[in-house]
Amino acid sequence: MFESVKSLLDEHRAVQEELSDPAVHADAARAKRANRRYAELSRVVAAHDAWLAASDDLAAARELAREDEAFADEVPTLEQSLEQAQERLRRLLIPRDPDDARDVIMEIKAGEGGAESALFAADLLRMYLQFAAAQGWKTEMLERDESDLGGYKNVQVAIKGSSADPAQGVWAHLKYEGGVHRVQRVPATESQGRIHTSTTGVLVFPEVDEPDEVQISPNDLKIDVFRSSGPGGQSVNTTDSAVRITHLPTGIVVSMQNEKSQLQNREAGMRVLRARILAKQQEELDAAASDARKSQIRGMDRSERIRTYNFPENRIADHRTGYKAYNLDQVMDGALTPVIESCISADEEARLAALAGDI
Repeated sequence: MFESVKSLLDEHRAVQEELSDPAVHADAARAKRANRRYAELSRVVAAHDAWLAASDDLAAARELAREDEAFADEVPTLEQSLEQAQERLRRLLIPRDPDDARDVIMEIKAGEGGAESALFAADLLRMYLQFAAAQGWKTEMLERDESDLGGYKNVQVAIKGSSADPAQGVWAHLKYEGGVHRVQRVPATESQGRIHTSTTGVLVFPEVDEPDEVQISPNDLKIDVFRSSGPGGQSVNTTDSAVRITHLPTGIVVSMQNEKSQLQNREAGMRVLRARILAKQQEELDAAASDARKSQIRGMDRSERIRTYNFPENRIADHRTGYKAYNLDQVMDGALTPVIESCISADEEARLAALAGDI
């Protein structure tokens, strides 16, 4: 695998030269792509340098140990350091998801469980907003359909990162959240104290960087306008400001009524539509790709139950990775990092195995 390092080091130098050209920065989209690639390659360069340094240190210690036994005690520690440096470099050489640096649009939908599911949708939204704030990410509410008890039948939020490094990207972390989230707890509506099981669905889409990245012909769109409504169907608007956009070739439908302006709802709807079309295109590419290029953790089956939140036991469990912890209260306050890292680690292991021909 290390044979590919030289080409990446050469590419790093080439991208560095590209970024020194003022003409590159005159094109915002090109500069953004170059900065992302430079940040990604810089991690490889740093890991490669660390690996070389660890190799040199170990070789020097072994040579000195032949003349002075006192240096022999350092050899095991340096061997361990070299092994760690080699493993880090090996993981950085795994082909990365090209969307990792992208921002995301997340949709949380109530599922089985009625009012309790909608309340848990609101809890999940708060959890993701808290996690995003801890990462220094920005969030923007795009659409919300509130339930009578204060939860959400459906809510959509855009999450924007602050780093050019794909490894720190929003999609790199939140792509594993798509699927069915199961909650076990005593609902606020339960008078007998019985534990209920409900489910809430989460969809995550990488957001399109530039509007022209996904070409949409106006002739392929059917746009309907209607009056916004609040919980229980109560009218909250006396004008036709809500927008429903149907993309005829794919059948994708997006509805927006969060804003009072029809134009704002249409712009938000087009953002979500582009993201969904991009995700559909990527799914089609993944379906045609070899197993080595697929994520083994982020499956395409959106009906998969990926995680259970057991409130009586204060337990969270991820069914894909085997991760389990008894700090659900902290997780619901946004402490998601260990859960997500278990997904990243499992995904990397699967990709490494695929590259090695083990699967």
